[in-house]
Amino acid sequence: MFGLVPFAKNISNKDDDFNSLFDVFNEPFFHNALSPFSTAKSFKVDVKDLGSAYELTAELPGIKKENISLSYENSYLTIKVANKEEKTVDDKEKQSEKYLRRERYYGEMQRSFYIDDIDEANVKATYKDGILTVTLPKAVKKETATAINID
Repeated sequence: MFGLVPFAKNISNKDDDFNSLFDVFNEPFFHNALSPFSTAKSFKVDVKDLGSAYELTAELPGIKKENISLSYENSYLTIKVANKEEKTVDDKEKQSEKYLRRERYYGEMQRSFYIDDIDEANVKATYKDGILTVTLPKAVKKETATAINID
């Protein structure tokens, strides 16, 4: 009767490494079915240091520009996305459609990134072809010399 547990890995053939017990969480089942391990309710982001600025690139395919909001507060850049399902039913045949599998996510997503010492007045964002690009210029630190009297 052993080996009949669905989605279980046979860990008896593994080296007795404690970390191999958690390999089951890398199985495709967990990535596709369980929300804590799923990437379906998030979006991919790259952050680059360009020297004089940071560049954040987020993949948001199928999202309308008006459904994206950006904010910068307390050194955190926050991207919020609301993807809403639009239902337009024209005839009775479409009303009776039943999906067997649906892989589009509808709802809200949010990610925040700690990016310190930026020039908030010159932050620029563009959205084209499902790619959001945010350019965050670094704040110019003024070096001031102060004379110190010696007693």
